[in-house]
Amino acid sequence: MGQDDIDAVTQLLDLATAEDGHSPMGEHQWLGLVQGGRAGFAGLVAWEHDHDHPVGYAQVTRGPQSWAVELVVDPHHRESEGREIGHELLTSALAIVGDEGGGHVHLWVPKPCEWQHDVATGVGLQQGRDLLQMRRALPVDERFELATRAFVVGQDEDAWLDVNNRAFAWHPEQGGWDRATIDARETEAWFDPSGFLLHERDGRLAGFCWTKVHADHEPPLGEIYVIAVDPDFGGEGLGRALVLAGLDHLAGKGLDVAMLYVDASNEPAVKLYEALGFDVDHVDRAYTGDVTPTTLPIT
Repeated sequence: MGQDDIDAVTQLLDLATAEDGHSPMGEHQWLGLVQGGRAGFAGLVAWEHDHDHPVGYAQVTRGPQSWAVELVVDPHHRESEGREIGHELLTSALAIVGDEGGGHVHLWVPKPCEWQHDVATGVGLQQGRDLLQMRRALPVDERFELATRAFVVGQDEDAWLDVNNRAFAWHPEQGGWDRATIDARETEAWFDPSGFLLHERDGRLAGFCWTKVHADHEPPLGEIYVIAVDPDFGGEGLGRALVLAGLDHLAGKGLDVAMLYVDASNEPAVKLYEALGFDVDHVDRAYTGDVTPTTLPIT
């Protein structure tokens, strides 16, 4: 993945986003590759000899507990060659996992359709986690009392990493962040420390609500990007108050719609968001499997 490849794949991702109405890849993985956030990345670009643009792309990311694999096929090639392109890219991606010692694999598919299901199951992956994108209108007519302050760049990273990594120790994407990962987020155009809300108790970070504005969406969306409570402060109702604080901040920026992502299996969180007026907009799905060293799970 040289710079020319990154530029070409960026155009492919933009094309797929415009066609599908959503990004075909998770932000964490893509930024990790192009910004060098964490070690353990590989990008695979599919070209055809008579085309001056890539027809597909797959990415492999080694996480602390599993591998993340992502796939995008050019919208103009999905009907005729989508399954073939996807199969070749995923086969090559899983081969890399096998060569690097194997392990558990997650392939995330936003709004999965039939050809994507066929490609994933065709290389031996099974339907796994569902991730709900939930939305609600702003503002929220509910009062809350919670003191928060804005994240301070260069001061709060270490304390935040400690809370984030303990709160998400079980999570294959959000857990295991390091200083380079958050430093990379701080360089993004959307990063706004005023919307990165911290709640402290007795000099300790007890919880946070990190918001994000999708200004290029129509209508613009405000996102509860990452939210967590330090495990030492669990059971005190901080989660609800932090969500309300984040929604209040987004409404204050003039946004009319808020969204967030949550694992469908996380029943307490789903119930909390439903109680706060969120409804499911769509479902993203993970296909999972285990790759043994140098052995591909191909049917």
